[in-house]
Amino acid sequence: MKNLNHNIWRRSRPFVLGMMLCSSIAFAQSTNPVIDAIVKEETTNSQLEKLGQELLDGIGPRLVGTPQMKMANDWAVAKYKSWDIPARNEKWGEWRGWERGISHIDMVSPRVKSLEGTQLAWSPGMGKKTATAEVIILPDLADSVAFQQWLPNVKGKFVMISMCQPTGRPDYNWQEFATKESFEKMKAGRTALTDAWRKRISKTGYTGKTLPVALEKAGAVGIITNNWSAGFGVDKIFSAYTKIVPTIDIALEDYSLLYRLSESGIKPVIKVHTESKELGVVPTFNTIAEIKGTEKPNEYVMLSAHFDSWDGGTGATDNGTGTLTMMEAMRLLKKFYPHPKRTILVGHWGSEEEGLNGSRAFVEDHPEIVGNLQALFNQDNGTGRVVNLSGQGFADAKDYLTRWLAAVPDTIKNRIKTNFPGQPGGGGSDFASFVAVGAPGFSLSSLNWSYGAYTWHTNRDTYDKIVFDDLSNNAMLAAIMAYMASEDPAKTSTTKTEGIKWPAQIKATRRGGLDQ
Repeated sequence: MKNLNHNIWRRSRPFVLGMMLCSSIAFAQSTNPVIDAIVKEETTNSQLEKLGQELLDGIGPRLVGTPQMKMANDWAVAKYKSWDIPARNEKWGEWRGWERGISHIDMVSPRVKSLEGTQLAWSPGMGKKTATAEVIILPDLADSVAFQQWLPNVKGKFVMISMCQPTGRPDYNWQEFATKESFEKMKAGRTALTDAWRKRISKTGYTGKTLPVALEKAGAVGIITNNWSAGFGVDKIFSAYTKIVPTIDIALEDYSLLYRLSESGIKPVIKVHTESKELGVVPTFNTIAEIKGTEKPNEYVMLSAHFDSWDGGTGATDNGTGTLTMMEAMRLLKKFYPHPKRTILVGHWGSEEEGLNGSRAFVEDHPEIVGNLQALFNQDNGTGRVVNLSGQGFADAKDYLTRWLAAVPDTIKNRIKTNFPGQPGGGGSDFASFVAVGAPGFSLSSLNWSYGAYTWHTNRDTYDKIVFDDLSNNAMLAAIMAYMASEDPAKTSTTKTEGIKWPAQIKATRRGGLDQ
Protein backbone atom coordinates (compact mmCIF):
# COMPACT_ATOMS: atom_id res chain seq x y z
CA MET A 1 0.00 0.00 0.00
CA LYS A 2 2.85 2.34 0.78
CA ASN A 3 4.32 1.85 -2.70
CA LEU A 4 0.90 2.19 -4.30
CA ASN A 5 0.21 5.48 -2.55
CA HIS A 6 3.64 6.67 -3.61
CA ASN A 7 2.84 5.85 -7.23
CA ILE A 8 -0.52 7.63 -7.03
CA TRP A 9 1.28 10.70 -5.64
CA ARG A 10 3.84 10.55 -8.42
CA ARG A 11 1.12 10.40 -11.10
CA SER A 12 -0.93 13.23 -9.56
CA ARG A 13 1.98 15.41 -8.47
CA PRO A 14 2.06 17.69 -11.59
CA PHE A 15 -1.65 18.49 -11.08
CA VAL A 16 -1.24 19.10 -7.34
CA LEU A 17 1.86 21.22 -7.78
CA GLY A 18 0.17 23.17 -10.55
CA MET A 19 -2.79 23.91 -8.26
CA MET A 20 -0.38 24.95 -5.48
CA LEU A 21 1.55 27.21 -7.89
CA CYS A 22 -1.60 28.86 -9.23
CA SER A 23 -2.81 29.43 -5.69
CA SER A 24 0.49 30.99 -4.64
CA ILE A 25 0.54 33.31 -7.67
CA ALA A 26 -3.04 34.36 -7.06
CA PHE A 27 -2.27 34.95 -3.38
CA ALA A 28 0.78 37.00 -4.31
CA GLN A 29 -1.21 39.35 -6.53
CA SER A 30 -1.81 42.82 -5.17
CA THR A 31 -5.13 44.61 -5.22
CA ASN A 32 -3.59 47.41 -7.27
CA PRO A 33 -4.55 47.13 -10.95
CA VAL A 34 -1.48 49.09 -12.15
CA ILE A 35 0.94 46.83 -10.29
CA ASP A 36 -0.93 43.71 -11.35
CA ALA A 37 -0.80 44.83 -14.99
CA ILE A 38 2.93 45.58 -14.78
CA VAL A 39 3.64 42.13 -13.36
CA LYS A 40 1.42 40.34 -15.89
CA GLU A 41 2.89 42.18 -18.86
CA GLU A 42 6.48 41.59 -17.84
CA THR A 43 5.95 37.91 -17.07
CA THR A 44 4.07 37.21 -20.32
CA ASN A 45 5.32 39.78 -22.84
CA SER A 46 8.76 40.98 -21.79
CA GLN A 47 10.66 42.90 -24.46
CA LEU A 48 14.04 42.58 -22.74
CA GLU A 49 15.56 39.96 -25.03
CA LYS A 50 14.54 41.85 -28.16
CA LEU A 51 15.95 45.09 -26.76
CA GLY A 52 19.15 43.29 -25.78
CA GLN A 53 19.64 41.85 -29.24
CA GLU A 54 19.12 45.22 -30.89
CA LEU A 55 21.45 47.10 -28.56
CA LEU A 56 24.17 44.60 -27.69
CA ASP A 57 24.33 42.43 -30.80
CA GLY A 58 23.29 45.06 -33.31
CA ILE A 59 25.09 48.17 -32.04
CA GLY A 60 27.62 46.63 -29.70
CA PRO A 61 29.88 48.33 -27.14
CA ARG A 62 29.39 52.00 -26.34
CA LEU A 63 32.73 53.58 -25.57
CA VAL A 64 32.39 57.33 -25.10
CA GLY A 65 33.55 59.17 -28.21
CA THR A 66 32.83 56.31 -30.62
CA PRO A 67 30.24 56.17 -33.41
CA GLN A 68 28.59 53.23 -31.60
CA MET A 69 27.85 55.43 -28.60
CA LYS A 70 25.99 57.93 -30.77
CA MET A 71 24.23 55.09 -32.60
CA ALA A 72 23.01 53.82 -29.23
CA ASN A 73 21.80 57.30 -28.21
CA ASP A 74 19.81 57.61 -31.44
CA TRP A 75 18.47 54.06 -31.15
CA ALA A 76 17.17 54.72 -27.63
CA VAL A 77 15.44 57.95 -28.70
CA ALA A 78 13.75 56.14 -31.58
CA LYS A 79 12.72 53.23 -29.36
CA TYR A 80 11.14 55.53 -26.77
CA LYS A 81 9.29 57.44 -29.47
CA SER A 82 7.93 54.14 -30.80
CA TRP A 83 6.38 53.69 -27.34
CA ASP A 84 4.97 57.24 -27.50
CA ILE A 85 7.46 58.44 -24.88
CA PRO A 86 9.13 61.78 -25.72
CA ALA A 87 12.92 61.45 -25.68
CA ARG A 88 15.97 63.50 -26.61
CA ASN A 89 19.74 63.43 -26.73
CA GLU A 90 21.12 66.16 -24.54
CA LYS A 91 24.68 67.31 -25.20
CA TRP A 92 26.82 67.74 -22.11
CA GLY A 93 30.41 67.77 -23.42
CA GLU A 94 32.99 66.70 -25.99
CA TRP A 95 35.35 63.74 -26.17
CA ARG A 96 38.23 62.34 -28.15
CA GLY A 97 36.60 60.58 -31.06
CA TRP A 98 37.90 57.11 -31.82
CA GLU A 99 36.69 54.02 -33.65
CA ARG A 100 37.90 50.46 -33.19
CA GLY A 101 38.87 48.67 -36.38
CA ILE A 102 40.08 45.26 -37.50
CA SER A 103 42.83 43.66 -35.41
CA HIS A 104 44.94 40.64 -36.32
CA ILE A 105 47.60 39.28 -33.97
CA ASP A 106 49.61 36.20 -34.95
CA MET A 107 52.74 34.51 -33.71
CA VAL A 108 54.81 33.62 -36.76
CA SER A 109 57.92 32.19 -35.05
CA PRO A 110 58.93 29.74 -33.65
CA ARG A 111 55.62 28.44 -35.03
CA VAL A 112 52.41 29.85 -36.42
CA LYS A 113 49.58 30.54 -34.00
CA SER A 114 46.78 33.11 -34.07
CA LEU A 115 46.71 34.90 -30.73
CA GLU A 116 43.74 36.13 -28.73
CA GLY A 117 44.16 39.83 -28.05
CA THR A 118 42.36 43.15 -27.96
CA GLN A 119 43.64 46.56 -28.91
CA LEU A 120 43.10 48.87 -25.94
CA ALA A 121 40.61 51.72 -26.18
CA TRP A 122 41.96 54.88 -27.83
CA SER A 123 45.07 53.00 -28.95
CA PRO A 124 46.68 54.42 -32.11
CA GLY A 125 46.01 52.40 -35.22
CA MET A 126 48.43 51.33 -37.90
CA GLY A 127 46.45 52.26 -40.99
CA LYS A 128 47.11 49.65 -43.67
CA LYS A 129 50.51 48.73 -42.26
CA THR A 130 51.45 45.46 -40.58
CA ALA A 131 54.32 45.16 -38.11
CA THR A 132 56.29 41.93 -37.77
CA ALA A 133 58.82 41.99 -34.95
CA GLU A 134 60.40 40.14 -32.05
CA VAL A 135 58.75 40.22 -28.65
CA ILE A 136 60.95 41.14 -25.68
CA ILE A 137 60.25 41.36 -21.95
CA LEU A 138 60.80 44.49 -19.89
CA PRO A 139 63.95 43.52 -17.97
CA ASP A 140 64.59 43.79 -14.23
CA LEU A 141 67.28 46.44 -14.04
CA ALA A 142 69.06 48.07 -11.14
CA ASP A 143 67.64 51.57 -11.48
CA SER A 144 66.46 54.27 -13.86
CA VAL A 145 70.01 54.92 -15.08
CA ALA A 146 70.36 51.29 -16.12
CA PHE A 147 66.93 51.46 -17.75
CA GLN A 148 67.96 54.47 -19.87
CA GLN A 149 71.06 52.59 -20.96
CA TRP A 150 68.95 49.59 -21.95
CA LEU A 151 66.16 51.60 -23.63
CA PRO A 152 67.65 51.64 -27.19
CA ASN A 153 67.14 47.83 -27.25
CA VAL A 154 63.40 48.30 -27.75
CA LYS A 155 63.76 49.80 -31.23
CA GLY A 156 61.88 47.71 -33.76
CA LYS A 157 60.43 45.35 -31.14
CA PHE A 158 57.20 44.64 -29.28
CA VAL A 159 57.71 45.09 -25.54
CA MET A 160 55.84 43.06 -22.90
CA ILE A 161 55.25 45.17 -19.78
CA SER A 162 53.00 42.93 -17.65
CA MET A 163 54.08 40.16 -15.30
CA CYS A 164 53.61 36.53 -16.28
CA GLN A 165 50.91 35.04 -14.05
CA PRO A 166 51.90 31.77 -12.37
CA THR A 167 48.49 30.24 -13.10
CA GLY A 168 45.56 30.80 -15.42
CA ARG A 169 43.22 29.03 -13.00
CA PRO A 170 41.05 31.22 -10.76
CA ASP A 171 41.42 30.76 -7.03
CA TYR A 172 38.07 28.99 -6.65
CA ASN A 173 39.36 26.26 -8.98
CA TRP A 174 42.47 25.82 -6.83
CA GLN A 175 40.36 25.72 -3.68
CA GLU A 176 38.25 22.92 -5.13
CA PHE A 177 41.03 20.68 -6.39
CA ALA A 178 44.44 21.59 -4.96
CA THR A 179 45.92 20.45 -1.70
CA LYS A 180 46.01 23.17 0.91
CA GLU A 181 49.80 23.21 0.75
CA SER A 182 49.83 23.57 -3.03
CA PHE A 183 47.28 26.39 -2.97
CA GLU A 184 49.18 28.31 -0.31
CA LYS A 185 52.43 27.82 -2.20
CA MET A 186 50.88 29.20 -5.40
CA LYS A 187 49.46 32.24 -3.61
CA ALA A 188 52.74 33.01 -1.89
CA GLY A 189 54.59 32.72 -5.19
CA ARG A 190 52.09 34.97 -6.93
CA THR A 191 52.37 37.61 -4.22
CA ALA A 192 56.15 37.57 -4.51
CA LEU A 193 55.97 37.86 -8.31
CA THR A 194 53.49 40.74 -8.10
CA ASP A 195 55.66 42.66 -5.65
CA ALA A 196 58.77 42.02 -7.73
CA TRP A 197 57.07 43.21 -10.92
CA ARG A 198 55.83 46.37 -9.23
CA LYS A 199 59.41 47.12 -8.19
CA ARG A 200 60.61 46.31 -11.72
CA ILE A 201 58.31 49.01 -13.13
CA SER A 202 59.27 51.47 -10.41
CA LYS A 203 63.00 51.05 -11.03
CA THR A 204 62.57 52.25 -14.62
CA GLY A 205 61.72 55.69 -13.24
CA TYR A 206 58.32 55.56 -14.90
CA THR A 207 54.79 54.53 -13.95
CA GLY A 208 52.39 52.15 -15.63
CA LYS A 209 50.95 55.20 -17.39
CA THR A 210 54.20 56.86 -18.52
CA LEU A 211 56.26 53.75 -19.33
CA PRO A 212 54.45 52.91 -22.61
CA VAL A 213 55.05 56.46 -23.86
CA ALA A 214 58.78 56.21 -23.05
CA LEU A 215 58.99 52.89 -24.90
CA GLU A 216 57.27 54.18 -28.03
CA LYS A 217 59.51 57.26 -28.06
CA ALA A 218 62.50 54.92 -27.97
CA GLY A 219 61.28 53.14 -31.11
CA ALA A 220 59.17 50.21 -29.90
CA VAL A 221 56.72 49.11 -32.60
CA GLY A 222 54.05 48.20 -30.05
CA ILE A 223 53.26 47.63 -26.37
CA ILE A 224 51.96 44.26 -25.19
CA THR A 225 50.08 43.95 -21.89
CA ASN A 226 48.04 41.40 -19.98
CA ASN A 227 45.44 42.59 -17.47
CA TRP A 228 44.15 39.23 -16.25
CA SER A 229 40.81 39.37 -14.47
CA ALA A 230 41.36 36.28 -12.28
CA GLY A 231 39.00 34.05 -14.24
CA PHE A 232 39.33 31.47 -17.01
CA GLY A 233 40.16 33.24 -20.29
CA VAL A 234 39.16 36.71 -19.20
CA ASP A 235 41.02 40.04 -19.27
CA LYS A 236 40.05 43.57 -18.35
CA ILE A 237 40.26 45.95 -21.30
CA PHE A 238 40.88 49.60 -20.49
CA SER A 239 42.63 52.44 -22.34
CA ALA A 240 45.99 52.91 -24.01
CA TYR A 241 48.52 55.60 -23.14
CA THR A 242 50.57 55.40 -26.32
CA LYS A 243 50.14 58.09 -28.96
CA ILE A 244 52.01 56.59 -31.93
CA VAL A 245 52.15 52.78 -31.71
CA PRO A 246 49.42 50.31 -30.76
CA THR A 247 48.92 48.93 -27.26
CA ILE A 248 47.44 45.44 -27.22
CA ASP A 249 46.20 43.27 -24.38
CA ILE A 250 46.98 39.63 -25.16
CA ALA A 251 44.98 37.03 -23.28
CA LEU A 252 46.71 35.27 -20.40
CA GLU A 253 47.21 31.94 -22.13
CA ASP A 254 48.88 33.49 -25.18
CA TYR A 255 50.71 36.19 -23.23
CA SER A 256 52.22 33.53 -20.98
CA LEU A 257 53.30 31.55 -24.04
CA LEU A 258 55.12 34.55 -25.52
CA TYR A 259 56.68 35.37 -22.15
CA ARG A 260 58.00 31.85 -21.59
CA LEU A 261 59.41 31.63 -25.09
CA SER A 262 61.17 34.97 -24.76
CA GLU A 263 62.44 34.19 -21.27
CA SER A 264 63.92 30.92 -22.50
CA GLY A 265 65.80 32.66 -25.33
CA ILE A 266 63.66 31.43 -28.23
CA LYS A 267 62.80 35.00 -29.37
CA PRO A 268 59.17 34.77 -30.51
CA VAL A 269 58.08 36.94 -33.43
CA ILE A 270 54.55 38.27 -33.84
CA LYS A 271 52.73 40.01 -36.68
CA VAL A 272 50.23 42.73 -35.75
CA HIS A 273 47.77 44.69 -37.83
CA THR A 274 45.32 47.18 -36.25
CA GLU A 275 43.08 49.69 -38.01
CA SER A 276 41.57 51.95 -35.36
CA LYS A 277 40.81 55.53 -36.37
CA GLU A 278 41.05 58.93 -34.68
CA LEU A 279 37.86 60.95 -35.27
CA GLY A 280 38.79 64.30 -33.76
CA VAL A 281 36.52 66.08 -31.31
CA VAL A 282 32.99 64.60 -31.04
CA PRO A 283 29.98 65.69 -28.96
CA THR A 284 28.80 63.53 -26.06
CA PHE A 285 25.20 63.05 -24.98
CA ASN A 286 22.87 61.80 -22.30
CA THR A 287 19.61 60.27 -23.52
CA ILE A 288 16.62 61.52 -21.54
CA ALA A 289 13.03 60.26 -21.85
CA GLU A 290 9.97 61.62 -20.05
CA ILE A 291 6.44 60.69 -19.03
CA LYS A 292 4.94 64.03 -18.00
CA GLY A 293 3.27 64.33 -14.62
CA THR A 294 -0.32 65.51 -14.30
CA GLU A 295 -0.77 66.74 -10.72
CA LYS A 296 2.81 67.63 -9.79
CA PRO A 297 4.64 67.94 -13.11
CA ASN A 298 7.50 69.90 -11.55
CA GLU A 299 8.36 67.13 -9.12
CA TYR A 300 10.35 64.23 -10.52
CA VAL A 301 10.90 60.51 -10.18
CA MET A 302 13.93 59.27 -12.09
CA LEU A 303 15.14 55.93 -13.40
CA SER A 304 18.85 55.84 -14.08
CA ALA A 305 21.52 53.72 -15.77
CA HIS A 306 24.73 54.55 -17.58
CA PHE A 307 24.64 53.93 -21.30
CA ASP A 308 28.35 53.88 -22.09
CA SER A 309 30.70 50.94 -21.64
CA TRP A 310 34.23 49.77 -22.16
CA ASP A 311 34.57 47.95 -25.45
CA GLY A 312 36.48 44.72 -24.89
CA GLY A 313 33.11 42.94 -25.02
CA THR A 314 29.74 44.52 -25.78
CA GLY A 315 29.09 46.08 -22.38
CA ALA A 316 26.29 43.60 -21.73
CA THR A 317 26.31 43.53 -17.92
CA ASP A 318 28.06 46.88 -17.52
CA ASN A 319 25.75 48.43 -18.17
CA GLY A 320 23.59 47.00 -20.90
CA THR A 321 21.52 45.20 -18.27
CA GLY A 322 20.82 48.39 -16.32
CA THR A 323 19.95 50.17 -19.55
CA LEU A 324 17.55 47.43 -20.65
CA THR A 325 15.98 47.28 -17.17
CA MET A 326 15.18 50.99 -17.16
CA MET A 327 13.95 51.04 -20.76
CA GLU A 328 11.64 48.13 -20.05
CA ALA A 329 10.43 49.80 -16.84
CA MET A 330 9.58 52.95 -18.81
CA ARG A 331 7.70 50.87 -21.40
CA LEU A 332 5.67 49.26 -18.63
CA LEU A 333 4.95 52.58 -16.97
CA LYS A 334 3.84 54.24 -20.20
CA LYS A 335 1.54 51.34 -20.99
CA PHE A 336 -0.13 51.02 -17.58
CA TYR A 337 0.53 54.37 -15.87
CA PRO A 338 0.51 56.89 -18.74
CA HIS A 339 -0.58 59.84 -16.59
CA PRO A 340 1.62 59.80 -13.49
CA LYS A 341 1.12 62.32 -10.70
CA ARG A 342 4.78 63.35 -10.84
CA THR A 343 6.91 63.52 -13.97
CA ILE A 344 8.88 60.30 -14.52
CA LEU A 345 12.23 60.68 -16.24
CA VAL A 346 14.88 58.20 -17.27
CA GLY A 347 18.51 59.16 -17.66
CA HIS A 348 20.86 57.08 -19.80
CA TRP A 349 24.21 58.60 -18.93
CA GLY A 350 27.36 58.97 -21.01
CA SER A 351 30.94 58.54 -19.79
CA GLU A 352 30.15 56.93 -16.46
CA GLU A 353 33.22 54.76 -16.94
CA GLU A 354 35.53 57.78 -16.98
CA GLY A 355 34.11 59.34 -13.82
CA LEU A 356 30.27 59.61 -13.79
CA ASN A 357 30.61 62.52 -16.19
CA GLY A 358 27.22 62.42 -17.88
CA SER A 359 25.23 62.27 -14.65
CA ARG A 360 27.47 64.85 -12.96
CA ALA A 361 26.87 67.18 -15.89
CA PHE A 362 23.10 66.61 -15.64
CA VAL A 363 23.17 67.49 -11.93
CA GLU A 364 25.07 70.69 -12.74
CA ASP A 365 22.81 71.61 -15.67
CA HIS A 366 19.38 70.81 -14.14
CA PRO A 367 19.07 72.19 -10.62
CA GLU A 368 15.33 72.57 -11.21
CA ILE A 369 15.00 68.79 -11.51
CA VAL A 370 17.55 67.78 -8.89
CA GLY A 371 16.05 70.18 -6.35
CA ASN A 372 12.58 68.70 -6.85
CA LEU A 373 13.56 65.05 -7.02
CA GLN A 374 11.22 62.64 -5.28
CA ALA A 375 13.62 59.73 -5.81
CA LEU A 376 16.09 58.32 -8.31
CA PHE A 377 16.64 54.59 -8.78
CA ASN A 378 19.89 53.52 -10.46
CA GLN A 379 20.96 50.04 -11.56
CA ASP A 380 24.46 49.24 -12.71
CA ASN A 381 26.34 46.29 -11.27
CA GLY A 382 25.64 43.31 -13.45
CA THR A 383 22.96 40.93 -14.62
CA GLY A 384 21.70 39.68 -11.25
CA ARG A 385 18.40 40.32 -9.53
CA VAL A 386 18.41 43.23 -7.09
CA VAL A 387 19.28 42.09 -3.56
CA ASN A 388 20.37 45.26 -1.74
CA LEU A 389 18.86 48.68 -1.17
CA SER A 390 20.52 51.29 1.04
CA GLY A 391 19.10 54.51 2.42
CA GLN A 392 22.26 56.35 1.29
CA GLY A 393 22.51 58.20 4.61
CA PHE A 394 19.13 59.95 4.38
CA ALA A 395 17.56 59.94 7.85
CA ASP A 396 13.99 59.29 6.72
CA ALA A 397 14.66 57.01 3.75
CA LYS A 398 13.50 53.97 5.70
CA ASP A 399 9.98 55.40 5.96
CA TYR A 400 9.33 55.99 2.29
CA LEU A 401 11.48 53.27 0.71
CA THR A 402 9.93 50.63 2.97
CA ARG A 403 6.46 51.94 2.15
CA TRP A 404 7.09 51.76 -1.60
CA LEU A 405 8.82 48.39 -1.38
CA ALA A 406 5.79 46.91 0.40
CA ALA A 407 3.86 47.09 -2.88
CA VAL A 408 6.39 44.93 -4.72
CA PRO A 409 5.51 41.21 -5.12
CA ASP A 410 6.93 39.04 -2.33
CA THR A 411 8.97 36.94 -4.76
CA ILE A 412 11.00 40.06 -5.59
CA LYS A 413 10.81 42.04 -2.38
CA ASN A 414 11.72 39.20 -0.02
CA ARG A 415 15.12 38.78 -1.69
CA ILE A 416 16.09 42.40 -1.03
CA LYS A 417 18.16 43.26 2.03
CA THR A 418 17.71 46.85 3.17
CA ASN A 419 20.18 48.97 5.07
CA PHE A 420 18.99 52.13 6.82
CA PRO A 421 20.08 54.83 7.03
CA GLY A 422 23.14 53.47 5.22
CA GLN A 423 26.13 55.45 4.00
CA PRO A 424 26.01 57.99 1.17
CA GLY A 425 27.72 56.69 -1.94
CA GLY A 426 30.70 58.76 -2.96
CA GLY A 427 31.17 57.09 -6.34
CA GLY A 428 30.80 53.75 -8.04
CA SER A 429 27.82 54.66 -10.19
CA ASP A 430 25.58 57.52 -11.21
CA PHE A 431 23.29 57.64 -8.17
CA ALA A 432 26.30 59.11 -6.34
CA SER A 433 26.19 62.22 -8.55
CA PHE A 434 22.77 63.01 -7.07
CA VAL A 435 23.57 61.96 -3.51
CA ALA A 436 26.56 64.33 -3.48
CA VAL A 437 24.21 67.32 -3.78
CA GLY A 438 21.77 65.96 -1.20
CA ALA A 439 19.24 64.58 -3.71
CA PRO A 440 17.59 61.20 -2.93
CA GLY A 441 19.42 58.86 -5.29
CA PHE A 442 19.37 55.12 -4.57
CA SER A 443 21.24 52.13 -5.96
CA LEU A 444 19.37 48.96 -6.84
CA SER A 445 22.33 46.68 -6.14
CA SER A 446 22.42 43.29 -7.81
CA LEU A 447 23.46 39.72 -7.10
CA ASN A 448 27.06 39.08 -8.14
CA TRP A 449 26.96 36.35 -10.83
CA SER A 450 30.81 36.44 -10.86
CA TYR A 451 30.58 40.01 -12.11
CA GLY A 452 33.91 41.27 -10.76
CA ALA A 453 36.08 38.61 -12.38
CA TYR A 454 34.16 37.63 -15.49
CA THR A 455 32.18 40.54 -16.93
CA TRP A 456 33.12 43.82 -15.23
CA HIS A 457 35.14 45.72 -17.88
CA THR A 458 36.23 42.51 -19.58
CA ASN A 459 36.44 40.90 -23.01
CA ARG A 460 33.71 38.46 -21.90
CA ASP A 461 31.00 41.02 -21.11
CA THR A 462 28.63 39.83 -23.82
CA TYR A 463 24.93 39.10 -24.42
CA ASP A 464 25.23 35.42 -23.47
CA LYS A 465 26.04 36.40 -19.85
CA ILE A 466 22.66 38.05 -19.30
CA VAL A 467 20.15 36.28 -17.05
CA PHE A 468 16.86 37.58 -18.39
CA ASP A 469 14.72 36.18 -15.57
CA ASP A 470 16.66 38.39 -13.16
CA LEU A 471 16.32 41.37 -15.49
CA SER A 472 12.55 40.88 -15.62
CA ASN A 473 12.44 41.00 -11.84
CA ASN A 474 14.49 44.18 -11.88
CA ALA A 475 12.28 45.84 -14.51
CA MET A 476 9.18 45.09 -12.45
CA LEU A 477 10.89 46.38 -9.32
CA ALA A 478 12.03 49.62 -10.97
CA ALA A 479 8.61 50.26 -12.53
CA ILE A 480 6.72 49.61 -9.30
CA MET A 481 9.08 51.72 -7.18
CA ALA A 482 8.75 54.58 -9.69
CA TYR A 483 4.97 54.21 -9.66
CA MET A 484 4.81 54.23 -5.86
CA ALA A 485 7.16 57.22 -5.59
CA SER A 486 5.04 59.13 -8.10
CA GLU A 487 1.80 58.32 -6.29
CA ASP A 488 3.05 59.08 -2.77
CA PRO A 489 1.12 62.08 -1.36
CA ALA A 490 4.17 63.20 0.61
CA LYS A 491 7.35 64.78 -0.74
CA THR A 492 10.38 62.76 0.31
CA SER A 493 12.59 64.07 3.07
CA THR A 494 16.26 64.60 2.26
CA THR A 495 17.36 65.23 5.84
CA LYS A 496 20.85 63.83 6.31
CA THR A 497 21.63 61.51 9.19
CA GLU A 498 23.64 63.29 11.86
CA GLY A 499 27.25 62.25 12.25
CA ILE A 500 27.65 60.98 8.68
CA LYS A 501 30.33 62.61 6.52
CA TRP A 502 28.79 63.54 3.21
CA PRO A 503 30.70 63.19 -0.09
CA ALA A 504 31.64 66.37 -1.90
CA GLN A 505 30.21 67.19 -5.31
CA ILE A 506 32.71 66.59 -8.13
CA LYS A 507 32.42 68.52 -11.35
CA ALA A 508 31.97 66.70 -14.63
CA THR A 509 34.85 66.37 -17.06
CA ARG A 510 33.36 67.91 -20.19
CA ARG A 511 36.38 67.58 -22.52
CA GLY A 512 37.72 64.06 -22.30
CA GLY A 513 40.89 62.60 -23.74
CA LEU A 514 41.63 65.71 -25.78
CA ASP A 515 44.76 66.77 -23.94
CA GLN A 516 46.49 63.39 -24.16
